[in-house]
Formats: sequence, C-alpha cells, structure tokens
Amino acid sequence: MPGNKRSIKSDLAKVDRRRIKPREYDDAPELDDDFFERAEIRDGETVIRRGRPPLGSDAKQPVTIRLDADVVAAYRALGRGWQTQVNADLRKARKLKKTG
Repeated sequence: MPGNKRSIKSDLAKVDRRRIKPREYDDAPELDDDFFERAEIRDGETVIRRGRPPLGSDAKQPVTIRLDADVVAAYRALGRGWQTQVNADLRKARKLKKTG
C-alpha cells in the first residue's frame, strides 16, 4: 500500500470533471472481449470470484477409474454432463440416496 494516505474521493472528483478531447480518443484502450475477460469484479473492497463457489464437504472428488472403451464412448456420446450421468448411474446401481 502506498505511503500516501489521501482519500481517493478527491481524485475521483477530478476525474469526473475531466472531459476527454476528441484527439485523446486514440489513446484510450479498446474495450474488447479480452479486456472484459481479464476484468476483476468487485463489491466494495471484496473481489467477486468467477465460477462455482467452494462446496465444502459436499464437493465431488476427482478420481481415476478404468472403464471399457465402449462404456466411455457411450457416456461421452450423451454430450455435456456425461460425467454427471455416470455419477447418477453409479448412485442408482448402489442404491444410494442423493445427499444435500
């Protein structure tokens, strides 16, 4: 943190008063998709993380399992969510109730 403790509010007031002149537009960065993909989303001082929040004890565990090639091909042919379907079928086969 810089040693300067002045309030950012005074700087924001200056920025709000500043008007960009037409010749300065070329200096401004282009706000393309890449710019927004790298952006941090904030709520006050808190950075809001993208993606799924931590699930704690209910989180699924990554495992390595060997299956026949035709079994894997059949599940992958289902498309997106095929691993969830494997989980559901295993749960059904073992007669396990869904937690949570």
